[in-house]
Amino acid sequence: MSRAAAGFGLGFGNRERPKKLMRRPLVSVVIPCYNYARYLPEAVASVTSQEGVELDVIIVDDASTDASPQVARELAAGDKRIRVVLHDQNLGHIASYNDGLSRVQGEYVVLLSADDLLAPGSLARSTALMETHPDVGLVYGYAQEFRDTVPPTAERGPSWSLWTGDEWTRVMCRRGSNIIVNPEAVLRRSVMDRLRGYRPDMPHSADMELWLRAAELGSVGRVNGNVQAFYRVHGLNMHLTDFGGGLADIQARRHVFEDLAGVPGSALNRQPALLRMARHALAVEAVRAANQALDNGGMNAGIAGELAKFAVETDPGITGSAPWRAYRIREKGRMSAYRRRLSGKADYWRWSLRWRRWRRFGV
Repeated sequence: MSRAAAGFGLGFGNRERPKKLMRRPLVSVVIPCYNYARYLPEAVASVTSQEGVELDVIIVDDASTDASPQVARELAAGDKRIRVVLHDQNLGHIASYNDGLSRVQGEYVVLLSADDLLAPGSLARSTALMETHPDVGLVYGYAQEFRDTVPPTAERGPSWSLWTGDEWTRVMCRRGSNIIVNPEAVLRRSVMDRLRGYRPDMPHSADMELWLRAAELGSVGRVNGNVQAFYRVHGLNMHLTDFGGGLADIQARRHVFEDLAGVPGSALNRQPALLRMARHALAVEAVRAANQALDNGGMNAGIAGELAKFAVETDPGITGSAPWRAYRIREKGRMSAYRRRLSGKADYWRWSLRWRRWRRFGV
């Protein structure tokens, strides 16, 4: 299939039919845990039940104060594929991730939070893509959200999408956001060794930074059509209720893009237009969040001002956009309730279409 036929111009990547896994590669799954004793057995079971691959499971308990250490030991006692690392003191999530990753033995590596789950067959599907394409260093897929009960899933026209590292970096810059949830991501061990783990100085965006660095070292693939993992949602979605937290998240993402642009030889360094693209996407997101904050009223008005200020600092050209004009009208109290409702509906459909595209194509 040609790139044009695959929708490459829209960033969908080069698509092809999946191939079967021809051998049983060793996959290391690191499961960091802090006070998740109630979730740990289910997370581990979602790994040990994976078919078609050999497994190396490492549970890293970060000095939990609940029964997590005992549960981890019991799980390891019943399965020789499981190892347990117990921290004497709490080191934090990034240090726990990196500790576990430093102990992996497999050809492929997964980091799975103790409250998330792998979908049945996900490791075989991901490694089949990587076995077929040795240049691919990172594979991801669709991670479905759930709260208490894992929802039923169905296969939807399975396929693979493939990008060069530079192509996928462009997709990330155009979006300005992290398109990988995390539990569905698989890294080639040789790539992970060169990455040397997560950045401790980027606690809020270390995963996104890691994916972008991985794209500097190889191609990127996606398994389409299947649910690859389940991401457990705690509480309400931050982007709908916590505008202050949303600002911190956007700021962290800007830091990632700007930091990588300063790395000689990186895609963002070689192609300055990519950083401008990312900054524009972040500015648009910030203004739309500011509009939503104003519509929610109350204490959100001050946060809206901070979001707007961030947008202008990030991309001064944002002041000529439609979202910015809508912000100024709202700020002056000149937008009617009817127009706010219309704007809210437009935002809903915009994000709905964006989500559907991401669900299907991963971009």
